[in-house]
Order: sequence, then structure tokens, then C-alpha cells
Amino acid sequence: MTDPYSRIFAFFDELSLNNNRPWFAEHRPEFDELRAIWMADLSRLINAMTSWMPALEGQTPASCSYRIYRDTRFSPDKTPLKTYFSAAISPFGRKTHYASFYIQIGLDQASTGLYGGLWCPEAPLLAKLRHAIVDNIEEFTEITTTPAIERDFPGWVGDRLKTIPKGWDRNHPQAELLRLKEYGKFHQCRRSFFADPEWPLKASELFHELLPLIDFINYSIDE
Repeated sequence: MTDPYSRIFAFFDELSLNNNRPWFAEHRPEFDELRAIWMADLSRLINAMTSWMPALEGQTPASCSYRIYRDTRFSPDKTPLKTYFSAAISPFGRKTHYASFYIQIGLDQASTGLYGGLWCPEAPLLAKLRHAIVDNIEEFTEITTTPAIERDFPGWVGDRLKTIPKGWDRNHPQAELLRLKEYGKFHQCRRSFFADPEWPLKASELFHELLPLIDFINYSIDE
């Protein structure tokens, strides 16, 4: 018997070849069935995460998940539909300027997986976070170099500057961290990860490794 996520990936494979509204309308019943599977597992993931992050209490798949339709207003790519399911999990749902957890499951294997961190912060917030990292570099290094994080979330993902930000010594010992425009960690998941019915629990365990980083960033934002 085919596992549900094989069907989900197959649907996105087909959608990538037929990314238009008429095709999607014709296949809407199948999409709705597959999305229901995704939403049920997303609920399991949120519930598992709430056990170690009580502030998530009250969040639901509806408050955390993103819709399938793309915002094409400012994009040269006018295809109307995403070829993945995604959700941002935080005490504020998907709408937050704080660091949060993010999951994406779809066609692009390079971006299918688990993310945690702060994306696209406003310039003043980014400047504040850079100072917090430098001022607390020992704590930040201890948080981000645990064996679990180095194994499961190596390196940093996101945009970075070509040179050190204005106002900082170009030979600063934390130059590489200061060049980051986003502070995020990523664990790539193969399609086989989602074939396991217990994947929401495994994803929760992986996300838990990033909680100290999320807390550090959000504490720095509020300080």
C-alpha cells in the first residue's frame, strides 16, 4: 500500500508540470484529500512540540500553515501555485517577526526539511541581534555548536553580505556571523523521512534541539 506522502510528492510532481488554475481545479478533490493528511500530521507535530514549548498551546494547523497559492505580484515567476506544503510554528502562528520553526515538504528536495531561526528581519532588528551575538558570543557559540546541532543542523542558511556590515571592523573575529542577514539552521529531510508514520514525533525531537537558539534570538529581540 502506497504511503500517503508518496502520493503527496507525486501530486506535487504532477503539479510542477501543470502549474495552472484549470488543472488545479480539476484535481482539487485529490489536493483537498492530501492536504487533510498533511494538516492532521501538522497537528500531531504542534502537539508534540507543545510538550517542550508550552507557549505553543492554542496554535493549530490553520494558524501555522501557509496556503497553496503563490503571491506573484512582485515575482517574475507567475506560476500560481506552490509545489510544497509549509508551516511556520511559533506562539504567534505563522505571522511573527520573532524567530520560529518552519517545515516544508514538497517537490524541491533541497528545501524539503526543518528550519529554525529568524528570517528577513528588519534592518534595526538585524543590527540589534548582531550586537547581542557579539556581546554574548560565548553563550551563542555554546548554543550553536552542540554535538546535536552540528550533526543535525550544520552551518547557517539564508542570505549574507559579501563584506562585513558598515561600522564593524573588517577583521572582527565574528566577521562571518556578522555577514549573515538571517540566522537560520536547516535539517534536510529525504522523502523517506515522511514515509515513517511517526515522522511528526521525530521532527519535534529535531526541532527541540534548536530551542535554545530560538530562545536566544527572541530574548535578544525583547531585551
